[in-house]
Amino acid sequence: MHFLILSFIFVLCGLSSCDDDVKSVAVVKKDVVVPIFDAHRAFADIERQCSFGPRVPESEAHESCSEWLIKTLKAEADTVFVQDFRTRIYDGRLLDGRNIIASFGGDAKKRIVVAAHWDSRPFADNDPDESNWRKAIDGANDGASGVGIILEIARIVNKNPLNEKIGLDLVLFDLEDYGAPAFSNEHSDNAWGLGSQYWSAHPHKPGYRAYMGMLLDMVGNANPRFPKEYYSNQFAAHICDKIWKTAQRLGYDGVFLDEVGHPINDDHISMNIVAGIPTVDIIHLEGNDSESSFHSTWHTLDDNISNISESTLQIVGNVVLNVIYNE
Repeated sequence: MHFLILSFIFVLCGLSSCDDDVKSVAVVKKDVVVPIFDAHRAFADIERQCSFGPRVPESEAHESCSEWLIKTLKAEADTVFVQDFRTRIYDGRLLDGRNIIASFGGDAKKRIVVAAHWDSRPFADNDPDESNWRKAIDGANDGASGVGIILEIARIVNKNPLNEKIGLDLVLFDLEDYGAPAFSNEHSDNAWGLGSQYWSAHPHKPGYRAYMGMLLDMVGNANPRFPKEYYSNQFAAHICDKIWKTAQRLGYDGVFLDEVGHPINDDHISMNIVAGIPTVDIIHLEGNDSESSFHSTWHTLDDNISNISESTLQIVGNVVLNVIYNE
């Protein structure tokens, strides 16, 4: 993802604190009991992703991780779609990418999308040590945290089927984080979120529609802070309200802050404008008085498993599950 005051001309064309002993919470609406999210299993899935090494497109780690993700989701979902694509990155080179989509309730017309990116950045270009700038990052928080939550959601939905009128699509985007490095002379806002740009223009099923989307990005660090990301609030204010009111009912209003945060160029941009799916980016954002919009580990070698908090995963997982099951 990339911090940017994104012009709508470009968009149209280019396409707190959290305690360690957080209790699991279930919310009941009518006769629906929301399953409890298992943060420990989600953490293990993040750890497994990182064990492959940096998941840079066209690397051995990237290929091995994709095979594991597909196998894992096939064991849980009704159908898994593998969407291979080829796209041009910031420097003009063509790279192969792979989006992975796991679907539940394939016949349901009313569909929810939960998405994350599974690739990791090839450049630690925000690392305080300049000698690390050309090294790839583990992306434990920036990518793998959202994927870990999604894999656990897949297990839960497999064992606790949704209302038959609701369909769920879990989408893992590739090539989100291959934007131009800060140390280069190249610059293209359109070089971020390449997998979501492709999927939004070429969905896994012809004529695909969903009425709500939730994007999970950087949702695993300690002391999380989730304001309503600016573009999410512009494109999908009603979805923002639904998510943040759910968090408030669960007692997480100190983490899901009822305020508007920075504008971020992320996968939700093309999901909203190209795919036409009202989508909210649940993403950790620092306050306006911070030097950076993102967590201190963002695009550094410190974005590793040691900086992932199970308490944060528990909070986000519970919120997302409650939104889904209370539809």
